[in-house]
Amino acid sequence: MEKLFKLKENGTKVSTELIAGLTTFFAMSYIIFVNPAMLSQDGALVPYGGAFLATIIAAVIGTLVMGLFANVPYAQAPGMGLNAFFVYTVCFNLGFTWQQALAMVFICGIVNILITVTRLRKAIIRSIPVGLQNAIGGGIGIFIAYIGIKNAGFLQFTSDPGNYVQLGEGGTVIADANAVPALVDFTSSAAQLALIGLVITVVLVILKVRGAILIGIIATTLIGIPFGVVDLNSVKDVNLFGGLKDSFGELGMTFGAAFGKDGIQTLFSEASRIPLVLMTIFAFSLSDTFDTIGTFIGTGRKSGIFSEEDEKAMFSSAGFKSKMDKALFADAIATSIGAVFGTSNTTTYVESAAGIGAGGRTGLTSVTTAILFIASILLAPYAGLVPAAATAPALIIVGIMMLSAFKEIEWDNLEDAVPAFFAGIFMALCYSISYGIAAGFIFYLIVKIFKRKFKEIHPILLVSSLLFLANFVILALLPILNK
Repeated sequence: MEKLFKLKENGTKVSTELIAGLTTFFAMSYIIFVNPAMLSQDGALVPYGGAFLATIIAAVIGTLVMGLFANVPYAQAPGMGLNAFFVYTVCFNLGFTWQQALAMVFICGIVNILITVTRLRKAIIRSIPVGLQNAIGGGIGIFIAYIGIKNAGFLQFTSDPGNYVQLGEGGTVIADANAVPALVDFTSSAAQLALIGLVITVVLVILKVRGAILIGIIATTLIGIPFGVVDLNSVKDVNLFGGLKDSFGELGMTFGAAFGKDGIQTLFSEASRIPLVLMTIFAFSLSDTFDTIGTFIGTGRKSGIFSEEDEKAMFSSAGFKSKMDKALFADAIATSIGAVFGTSNTTTYVESAAGIGAGGRTGLTSVTTAILFIASILLAPYAGLVPAAATAPALIIVGIMMLSAFKEIEWDNLEDAVPAFFAGIFMALCYSISYGIAAGFIFYLIVKIFKRKFKEIHPILLVSSLLFLANFVILALLPILNK
C-alpha cells in the first residue's frame, strides 16, 4: 500500500484516505441518478438502464485509472454540462442520433489522448484567456441550473408582446412566436415536490452535510410517494437479480452502439454535415479540457497535490513528466471508455474537493470511491423510481456551485466583460454550450481587433474562432443548399 500510493511521502494514512474516498463518493453520487435521467429524456435517447450502468462503469474505470496511474485523489464520472450538451444541443437541436453523439464523444476521447501526450492540449489551454475560461465554467452553471428549473416544472409559457421565435431546420417556426417563460402556479404535484426537494437540498448544502445532494434526491423521492409522483407499483414485482438482468440487457443496447450503423458508420456519411460533426467534436473536447484543468488547478494548488513546479513542468514538457500530465491522460482515457459503454463525456469531478478537504492526498482516495461506485450497481433495479422532480434540485444546486467561476472575471473591464458575457450568458439563452463558447471566442476576437491588440490574439484562438464562424456560415447555407 505504501509502495503503491506513497502515503508517507504525501503526509497521509490509510484511514484518512478511506474517509476521503467515502466523502467524495457521497458528494458526487447524485450523478448515478441524474445522468441516466438526463440521457434518457423523452424516451428518445439512451435506454435508462443502460445509461445507469454505463454511468457507474465509466466512473469506476476512470476513477481507478486516476488513482492507480496518476496517484491523485480525484474521481471521474460523466460530467454535468457535457451531458446537457450531449442531449439538448447534439441530439435535440442538431438532430444527431444518440449513437452518433456517443461516436463523437469516443472520438473526442481519442483526440484528447493524442493531444495530451503532445504539447497541443497544453497549447490549447494556454491560448484561451483566463476570463473566457471562467466564463465558460460559469455559463455551463447557468445552463445546468436552467435545465433543472425547467425539469422541475417551475416554468410555463405564456403569451406576451415579445418576440421569442424558435426556428427549426429550414427556418420553420416550431414554437409560439409570442411565448415567453413564466412561473407556474404550483398546482402540479410534481412542481410542489420539486420545490420541497429544492428547499431540502439547499438547507443540506448550506449546512455542509456530507452527501447533501444525494440525501436531497433520496428524501425528495420518498416524499414523492404520498404526493403520488413516485409509483411504488412499478417495482413491487421487481426482484434484485431480475432488475439487474434487465439493466444489463439495456447495457447490451448501449455497449458499442457508438460503432454501429446508427453511430460512427453514418456519422460522416453526409458531406454537408461533416463540418458540423467536426465542430461538435471540437466543442466536446474544449469543454472537457477546461472542465478538467479548472478542477485540477482550483483544488490542487491549495492542497499541495499539484505544486506550481508541477504545473510549470506540465506546460514546459511533452509526455508524462508531471503528475498533472498523468491526471489529464487518465481523464482523456475515461471519456472514450465511457462512450464505448454508452454515456457522455467522463470528466474529473470538482466534488473531489470534498474528499481532498477531508484529507485525501493520494490515489487510495480514488480507489475507495471507485469501489463504492461498484457497490452502487445494486441500486439499478430501483433507480427508475427517482422522478425528475427529485433530480431537478440537484441540477439547480450544481449550477449554482459552478457560478463561482464568474467571480474571477473583471466585469468592470469591458474588454474582458463583453466576451465573458457572450460566452457565459449565451449558453443558457441559446440552449447550447458550443454556441456560448463560439460567441465568446468571436467577440474576444472583435474586441482585440478593434482595440488594435493583435498580439494578444493567440493563433490557436484565432483559428478556433474562424472555425466557429465557418460553422455558422455552413449552418446558414444548409437550408438553401438543400432546396
